[in-house]
Amino acid sequence: MSRTAIQELSDGQTLAQSFQAADKQLRVNRQGGKYILLKLSDRSGTIVGMMWNADETTFDTFDRGDFIHCSGRTQIHNGALQMIVTEIQRMDPAEVDSSDFDRFDADQAESNLTRLRELLATISHPHLDALVQTYLKDEAFLQSFQLAAAAVTNHHAYPGGLLEHTVNMMELVRLISPRYGNLDTDLLMVGAFLHDLGKIDELKSSGEISYTDRGQLVGHIVIGVQRLNEKIAETESASGNAFPTELRHQLEHLVVSHHGLQEYGSPKIPVTLEAIALNHIDNLDAKLASYTSIIESDVAADGNWTNYHPSIGRKLWKGQS
Repeated sequence: MSRTAIQELSDGQTLAQSFQAADKQLRVNRQGGKYILLKLSDRSGTIVGMMWNADETTFDTFDRGDFIHCSGRTQIHNGALQMIVTEIQRMDPAEVDSSDFDRFDADQAESNLTRLRELLATISHPHLDALVQTYLKDEAFLQSFQLAAAAVTNHHAYPGGLLEHTVNMMELVRLISPRYGNLDTDLLMVGAFLHDLGKIDELKSSGEISYTDRGQLVGHIVIGVQRLNEKIAETESASGNAFPTELRHQLEHLVVSHHGLQEYGSPKIPVTLEAIALNHIDNLDAKLASYTSIIESDVAADGNWTNYHPSIGRKLWKGQS
């Protein structure tokens, strides 16, 4: 069954095709009428769906994560494309082409993993090298790392996104660190590798990306420090040598401070040069990925500018059309 990818939809299209129900909520409007708010997804992205004059009977016919056949029409609302849904029918997974919905690019993930190994091979500090080798020898960890997303929304929010984000940051370390002689390149490189590894356990990448129970209760920063100390213990056991306490503390600080500010979720603000650099490198890659996504998905009538986005407080320049 042919379908139009979400990323290719435009204003005023009449549709009758498959989507995945990433989320659903039954809401009540000001007049007391009920409607269903949907988050519809496919391989290319997501779109909001609205089904007016709905009730529990329709709402209960499908679950989050199900494939559904939706009829309706697209429209622009508050600068964003959405779909007004008139009919919903749950689909058997055998009725859909999984390639329309699978967002994991195995070839790209394998390429990123190869590059990760190459970048980590540049580390000359013996204790840091021994630590990263402990991670790289863990096949279960590597498999999970390749599949993990970096976020539910905003940046690199797709299976394989965490590995891509990590490699991007490590590439930036190679470019930036040599410009500043007082930065410890090995330490910063390992910090870029470690900083978000807790997201492997914080987020569920199979199906629609969402938080795990542990992710909701603990969060990726604490999970990342726990994983780090587990790997340090494995490294000590394998080598028979104690891992330097001060180096452990430096690595822990890189993980707990990488969000930069406590109001952004960092238990501690960056106080070492490497931690300050890591925070800005992380923010640079995340922001550029997020803003690029906004530009690519924008449906503004003005070809040179995106719609105004309240979350970032601006329009973005898309270039001459």
